[in-house]
Amino acid sequence: MPVLVSLGMLVAVVSSLGAPLIPTIAAEDHVAVSTAQWALTVTMLVGAIATPVMGRLGDGPYRKNVILTGLAVVLAGSLLAALPLGLTCLLVGRALQGVGMGLVPLAIATARDALPPERARSAVATLSLTTAAGIGLGYPITGLFAQYLGMYAGFWFAAATAAAALTATVIVVPAAPKRPTVPMDFPGALLLAGGMAALLVTLAEGERWGWGSAPLLALAVAAVVLLAGWVLHSMHSTHPLVRVRLIKDRGVLVANLTTMVGGVGTYLLIALVTRYVQTPESAGYGFGSSIVVTGLLLVPFSAASLVTGRLVRMLGAAATPARMLPLGCLLSLAGLVCFLFARSSLWGIGTMMALAGLGVGVTFAVTPGLIVGGVPAQETGSAMSFNQVMKYIGYSTGSALSAVILQAATGPGAALPSNDGYRTAGLAGCAAFAITGTLAVVLTRTGTRLRPSVVAAGHVAPVATGERARPEPSRP
Repeated sequence: MPVLVSLGMLVAVVSSLGAPLIPTIAAEDHVAVSTAQWALTVTMLVGAIATPVMGRLGDGPYRKNVILTGLAVVLAGSLLAALPLGLTCLLVGRALQGVGMGLVPLAIATARDALPPERARSAVATLSLTTAAGIGLGYPITGLFAQYLGMYAGFWFAAATAAAALTATVIVVPAAPKRPTVPMDFPGALLLAGGMAALLVTLAEGERWGWGSAPLLALAVAAVVLLAGWVLHSMHSTHPLVRVRLIKDRGVLVANLTTMVGGVGTYLLIALVTRYVQTPESAGYGFGSSIVVTGLLLVPFSAASLVTGRLVRMLGAAATPARMLPLGCLLSLAGLVCFLFARSSLWGIGTMMALAGLGVGVTFAVTPGLIVGGVPAQETGSAMSFNQVMKYIGYSTGSALSAVILQAATGPGAALPSNDGYRTAGLAGCAAFAITGTLAVVLTRTGTRLRPSVVAAGHVAPVATGERARPEPSRP
């Protein structure tokens, strides 16, 4: 378990390395902040593409080899990003680091196979929370290295961490159970990669190209066509990259929708906070804070998410999705409301991040159990990978959306957006969590009742009114 958790923390730390450095990267390489934002967005983009590929490969007998290959790619990307060779080299390194974001579903699948059922439930919940907890760890570490050792020191730290994780995995992580090898769905991988790339470029470059420009509209149409083609291909393929049909299980559908839309609000908030507190006070707002202070403001987010996730698991059968998912969305919404009305002090921003962390902790403690409880064991890697894709789509969209809104609020010749731009972006985040909460209420309170999360609960409650409770069946 410590090695599997370290993989999750590595993913979180690596994925968050770009965010606090965005203003520094823009100044160092003499580019616009919206361009420097790609140091974060490109990692999410590659993660969204690599995750289902690694999940499908990891469902067969070669899971450990896939984990080791992913760690080796992260190590190579960290070394490349650590070299002071300019923005292009940095972005390529960050892209390679994004491959590591496919490690969390493989760690969850390993825990499900290698641990006894009772320990596996707790392990899955813990692993699902590492991505949130690692943000609060990665940001302060990045800030400390950047402020005292230079912008590239954080990437050297990532390289050392990846090397340690690679060594520990070779020694400790067991091989996957013997299962038939599933052919790789290369057409599906290409359709997903093309669709995701077109979608993210559309969001990131819309303001600069013009929302009504022919190239942007063509790119948006291409994104829709490619992603729709990927869904159709997956539904009719014998061995798809992701079994889209698994989404017909209502628990899996609820988990994926809330993960994606809630991810937009979460990363939009994180991107806003990291830029806002570093803005010089001469702009009429902001605190001119260092990267270290910026990172420390995100520690309450991680601490609250970990504590809340553990409390949800302690609630057992009472932690039903119908109760927990709307509560998580409400808490996250409260965090963004605080950003709109109480961002005049660092204490207020720290409190706001704690509220957001409470919401994320509640949500992340429930959604993995819905997925694990709705799919067979041999599909765990693929199903969790699809959920991670939904999460990274949300994260990438939130990251790109924050840059787009703030760029639109930046006047001609101005270097910084107006304060109203942050209010507009905050309202967009509020809308994301309101939509997520509405989806959670509608999908969990209509029709057949959903079971409690198999992660949060040690047993399963009745599936429908009048039906006797029965233990969660163990899957081969």
